[in-house]
Amino acid sequence: MGNAIHDNESQVTYLKQRLNMFLDVLDSIDPENTELEDVDRLINMLDELETKCEQFKKTQD
Repeated sequence: MGNAIHDNESQVTYLKQRLNMFLDVLDSIDPENTELEDVDRLINMLDELETKCEQFKKTQD
């Protein structure tokens, strides 16, 4: 990956970018042709976002 992110502004920017990436993927999915792997990918992306939020939250404590 890259260097650790420690300041609030960088953390929020990172999370916004990841959320926008998730939304782009969600928008690009055709409901008629969605496969289980696509849903798994979305769930994985949400899990990664949740993990990052928890990591960032711990750095603020």
